[in-house]
Amino acid sequence: MTDFKDRERAEEAKYAMDEETAFKVAARRNKLLGHWAAEKMGLNDEETKSYATAVVQADFEEAGDEDVIRKVLGDLTTAGVDVDEAAVRAALADMTIEAKRQFMSEN
Repeated sequence: MTDFKDRERAEEAKYAMDEETAFKVAARRNKLLGHWAAEKMGLNDEETKSYATAVVQADFEEAGDEDVIRKVLGDLTTAGVDVDEAAVRAALADMTIEAKRQFMSEN
């Protein structure tokens, strides 16, 4: 019976670690996307840092990526940047790859 309990605890620990990793990668991805959008909008360093934080926080509004895409696309459009939803989604996909690469190289 202890073998089953040990296996169960190990699976729970792995699940928790996987969830934590996914959260950290998503937060880093959103920060990178914020930097990408800030560059497009011509923000200075301080504004870029603040904007990247706002993009990370936008991800807490609802499950999935739609809240982040909506925020970034809306902000870029408001700033007069000629960009469409497909470009934001492509940037998000690129930033996902980069965030995973950065996370793996650190750990």
